[in-house]
Amino acid sequence: MRKTAELAVPCGIVLLLVYAVVKKVNIYKAFVEGAGQALPELVSILPSLAAMLAAISVLRGSGALDILTRALAPALAKAGIDSELAPLLILRPFSGSASLAMLRDTMLVCGADSATGRAASVMVGSTETIFYTMAVYFGAAGVNKTRHALPAALISGAVGAAVGILLIRIM
Repeated sequence: MRKTAELAVPCGIVLLLVYAVVKKVNIYKAFVEGAGQALPELVSILPSLAAMLAAISVLRGSGALDILTRALAPALAKAGIDSELAPLLILRPFSGSASLAMLRDTMLVCGADSATGRAASVMVGSTETIFYTMAVYFGAAGVNKTRHALPAALISGAVGAAVGILLIRIM
């Protein structure tokens, strides 16, 4: 099974190339044209991405993340959630790279095979970078009012994290 998974992407690329040759498509020209068409979209979402990255930097650099972590610790303890998971719970909706860095730190401190390490891994895998994703997609589409999308996404993220932690406890 693992070999099949490892071969999926290379086989897909080869099939795409064979299809392009059969259809007599200039692959390089098509790639360059597609990249050129993507540039205006990139320019339109850059302000949203820059704002999101700045907010994450301020959150971490100002010490607000530590304050939020300490504030959440008692509630998390009552829910049976290790306080080591608090920074990950806070950062995951904002940034994938920041949450992966926090996941790495959790693994180093608690161990990959610990209940906390496994819970952190499942949380990262079962939740989404909500604010980042909304900034990119709504920014690209020019949507200014998210209406019910944000509350629904936050609820689904909380449910994903809670179910992930619960499943780790059961297993």
